[in-house]
Amino acid sequence: RPTYHGSGHVYFSIKDENSQIKAVMFRGNAVKLKFRLEDGMKVVLFGAVTVYKPRGEYQLNVSHIEPAGVGNLALAFKQLKEKLSQAGFFNPEHKKPKPKTIEHMVLITSATGAALQDMLRLVSKRWPMIKLTLIDVLVQGDRASSEIANAIRHADTLGADAIVISRGGGSVEDLWAFNEESVATALYHAQTFCVSAVGHEIDWVISDYVADMRAATPTAAMELLLPDQWEMQQYLDQLRDQFDQRMRTLTAHAHTQLESLKERLARYSIENKFKSYFQEIETLKGRFDQYFKQRLIQKEQTLFQDKMNAERSMQMKLSQKEQQLQALFNALSQADPKHKDKKGFVELSKEGRRADIADVAVGDEITLSSSAFTLQASVLSKKSL
Repeated sequence: RPTYHGSGHVYFSIKDENSQIKAVMFRGNAVKLKFRLEDGMKVVLFGAVTVYKPRGEYQLNVSHIEPAGVGNLALAFKQLKEKLSQAGFFNPEHKKPKPKTIEHMVLITSATGAALQDMLRLVSKRWPMIKLTLIDVLVQGDRASSEIANAIRHADTLGADAIVISRGGGSVEDLWAFNEESVATALYHAQTFCVSAVGHEIDWVISDYVADMRAATPTAAMELLLPDQWEMQQYLDQLRDQFDQRMRTLTAHAHTQLESLKERLARYSIENKFKSYFQEIETLKGRFDQYFKQRLIQKEQTLFQDKMNAERSMQMKLSQKEQQLQALFNALSQADPKHKDKKGFVELSKEGRRADIADVAVGDEITLSSSAFTLQASVLSKKSL
């Protein structure tokens, strides 16, 4: 099994069916190795046979390694892709959605590359009002990957809406900086929406899989991210026409409602209400007058009838009273002492007042009167019968 030492050296053994020999690849050459050695891998080695003096053993001092039957870059691409896939770098749920509007975009590319000029021309044609920030980096060579990774991390702090890493087409070696793990890690941890636009449509690099969106070419990235100003103008014209039509419809509807409200206002205005109240009052007044007249006539008829009945009743009672009075008068006349000449009857008085015989006591002075005579007497005795 190959041993990757902390010093940067790589120690391993090679063997065939009959024999094996130890090998070493020192740090200066190991850093140039694009893929990782694995147990059982078939490789083609370039180097020299040397002797390890402390043990007196022969070993191979390897300067370059290529996988047997496949290019070293192809193998390195496959190994890194599998590693990042297992780590979840390509998971769809990790990818951020495209912003609805992009006002600020950061371009990470070479300031002298043709890709930048192509993108700027398309930006000027499609959406020239966007704010662009360019971060100039190397896009190929040994230092390119570290510059691109640092640029991504810096761009992520600028508050932009989108980050685009790009370069034009080239060989696999030319595009290799975008296949480095450092670039993939920077894209994966970026909080800003990132687009990978590297090479031509047939070119696929590791950054294409990690980024939130892949564009086949740098100019395709601009077409995907930016609206076309003329299409937007047409769209705005359509919106304006729809708005005008909508406003005309709303205005007509509002005018109809206003007319209806005016009619209702006129119908339910204070003046009309008072007029309606006055009409109702006049109607009620007429009905009251008619009712009052009818009631008055009924009361007059009732009073007249009551008067007639009362007069008849009073006449009858008066006649009865007159008869009773006449009877009393007759009785009084008959009982008047002045008219009492009946023999044997006198009026008895005591102390000047009429008295009953039962009130008289022995020794009382009494007066006996008739229509013709008055007698003074003294009671000598009193007996009950």
